[in-house]
Amino acid sequence: MRFLITGTAGFVGFNLAKRLLADGHEVQGIDALTPYYDVELKKKRHGILAGSNRFTAHIANIEDAKKFEAIHAGANPDVIVHLAAQAGVRYSLENPEAYVRSNVDGTFNLLEIMRRKPPKHYIFASTSSVYGANKKMPFVETERADHPLTLYAATKKAGELMAHSYSHLFAIPTTAVRFFTVYGPWGRPDMALFKFTDAILKDKPIDVYGEGRMSRDFTFIDDLVEAIARLVPLPPELGAASDPIDSLSPAAAFRVVNIGGGSPIELTRFVEAIEAKLGKKAIRNMMPMQPGDVRDTFASADLLEKLTGYRPSTPVEEGVAKFVDWYRDYFRV
Repeated sequence: MRFLITGTAGFVGFNLAKRLLADGHEVQGIDALTPYYDVELKKKRHGILAGSNRFTAHIANIEDAKKFEAIHAGANPDVIVHLAAQAGVRYSLENPEAYVRSNVDGTFNLLEIMRRKPPKHYIFASTSSVYGANKKMPFVETERADHPLTLYAATKKAGELMAHSYSHLFAIPTTAVRFFTVYGPWGRPDMALFKFTDAILKDKPIDVYGEGRMSRDFTFIDDLVEAIARLVPLPPELGAASDPIDSLSPAAAFRVVNIGGGSPIELTRFVEAIEAKLGKKAIRNMMPMQPGDVRDTFASADLLEKLTGYRPSTPVEEGVAKFVDWYRDYFRV
């Protein structure tokens, strides 16, 4: 199949594109190589993908509607996976405009392109952050998610809502996948695992928020990619949901699916896994929760398993060990 993936120089986009190329598909990738974090890391990811003659990279900003449309026309994709976004919960407090431009305006540009030529399946990367102030655990796709606590989460929920309306109006089969704390090799330098590993190796303190009592449903990158690959041939179809756990819309070929293992762990255990792999103790600064943080995330993976027969299951100790091995190799430490 022909895939168009936005954000192929990013953490998830790179790993997904690599998997799809290995499976024999053609991938056209779009990335703006923005300097939110190390551009050289992004270029190296693209460089690896360029080793395949079935990969084409386009350095472009999804906010540039005309260029985006020209790339889409040339790609003529069967499936579109929209991963490009301004990421980071905390950075949305510092630079909110970047989130509106990328996550709202850029997503709108793609929806306008697809209304003229719908793909066989549109997969939109959303986030567990949309559950916001929800207290009922685990987070279930059929529950309302109307109380986002950050602008990042609000822009991602906006992307889901816009996708639903376009799915209804223009018959675009759409799956919105909500990611739960993805980690692993080639991860983002702004995320906890990367920062903690770097600081521990350099004998610098780490800031452990929520006094270490926060919990996250950590999802290893290979598990996430496997889940997306299994969802690709399962575009939603308009009609009544056949199962009460199904989030299929009654008005559109649109579905929300969590991608998480349903096994949240406390941040202290996550730090301990890093320490164990490094053979070195962290210097911990125990900090209060930051604005916009939620104490816990906890995915229901029942719908994902119902649809695909798959549930993320990589133990955090195993996933952390693979990241640390990659980190030592990449930075030669």
